[in-house]
Parts: sequence; C-alpha cells; structure tokens
Amino acid sequence: MEQTSAPAPDELVRRHASPGASLIAVLHAIQDETGFVPPEVVAPLARAFNLSRAEVHGVITYYHHFRTQPPAPVTVALCRAEACRSMGTEALAQHIEGRTGCRFDAAHGASGHAEQAAGREVELESVYCLGQCALSPSMTINGALHVKVTPAKFDALLEQARESAASTLAHKESV
Repeated sequence: MEQTSAPAPDELVRRHASPGASLIAVLHAIQDETGFVPPEVVAPLARAFNLSRAEVHGVITYYHHFRTQPPAPVTVALCRAEACRSMGTEALAQHIEGRTGCRFDAAHGASGHAEQAAGREVELESVYCLGQCALSPSMTINGALHVKVTPAKFDALLEQARESAASTLAHKESV
C-alpha cells in the first residue's frame, strides 16, 4: 500500500508565497491543498515573510478556520447565527449530535483550535453565517453547501458523505 506523500514544507511555501501575497492568503492556499496547515510550514513561512515563528503561529491559532491537523473524513459545519437559529438550527444541532454521537466543536481544545481526535469519523463545527439566511438552516458537509436542512435531509446527506469518504479511503489504499 503506497500512499503519496505530502509536499515538503519548503515546497508548499515556495509554491504559494508569491510576491505580494499575504500570509493569510498563503495559509488558505496551503490548507486548501493539504486539508490543514502542517506545523512544519511555520518556519519556512516565517522566513518567507520575514516574521518570527511565533508571529506565524499566532496568526494560525488566532483564526478559527485554520487547522493544524488533518480533518475528519466527514466535516459538518452548521450555521449557528441568528437567522438559522430562528429557523430551527439548534434543534437540528441536537439531532446531528444524537445521530453522529459527536459534539459540536469537540475537536477544538481549550485554546479553541483544532486538535486531532484519533480515529474520529465525523467532526462537527459551528460557523456563524454561510450567507444563506433566506434558506436556513444551512450547513456545509466537506465543503459542499446545503440549505433548508431538516433532520431527515441531514441523515441522507450524512449517509452520502460517509459512503463518499469510505470510497475515497478505499481508493487511496488501493493506489
């Protein structure tokens, strides 16, 4: 079973830290490519931006969006803002927690930043506005937007996401 290795930290930074790019934009690009911001890129980023490692680490840990560990195979981000709350998102959140056996934001430690939970299948995150207020409650599952989500619709979407994640894992293992 051979798996492709992740790009070297220096290569990731070289590929994304073009002249004029901001640190935030580069962090987004790295996370888009790898699924998270590997801790090994902190030193190369600090060199590229003429910052201290502490400054780069501070940016990564300040913004809730950045993760320093790979995400779970299925990541559900539920809008918990006022418009979605008025349309039943909190009842939906309770249903989701019961259905998955997970808790919202449990993958975030005391510091509020993503921590690896070994072997987890589903990760639940709270977000505060997906820009779909008129179609609430809204959520993303593995980045795909879903609106007017009901408990039954969520159950079907979760099953599809689990099947897709299992298929992707099986494909990676066979390569």
